[in-house]
Amino acid sequence: MKTEHILSVMLVGEYDIQDRLALRAVFRKRGWKLVETRDLNRAMRLLDRDCVQVVMVEFNPQDSTWRGLLEHVQHRGHPTQLVVTSRTADIGLWAEVLNLGGYDLLLSQPLDPEELERVTASAARYGLPPGQVGAHSSTPPRVA
Repeated sequence: MKTEHILSVMLVGEYDIQDRLALRAVFRKRGWKLVETRDLNRAMRLLDRDCVQVVMVEFNPQDSTWRGLLEHVQHRGHPTQLVVTSRTADIGLWAEVLNLGGYDLLLSQPLDPEELERVTASAARYGLPPGQVGAHSSTPPRVA
């Protein structure tokens, strides 16, 4: 018998209200759990306490929050994927995220709900063993 898993996603950063509303709408529709924080230290404490499959962090050129979170999730016992979002289409940042072990980079903010749902579901599937993805946690990836 398969175990149902409700996808749990943590949002870290100073996302504007438009992006937060888009995230909340997508996650509510899919039955996914959303944990929101703007503080890196609080995010790390929550990650140590809760099982989170995907962390979304907003790129901020003034700090290295995404790097600190990436290091933190890489040293945990739970499979957690990090997705970095950015307002700029910076190929250098995308390459850096992937080379350091991040899952993906959503280049467009404001966030597109369909792309947000697709990337989040794909990231969640990436770290789970076969048979561990529940009905609420993923959809097949789109093929371009």
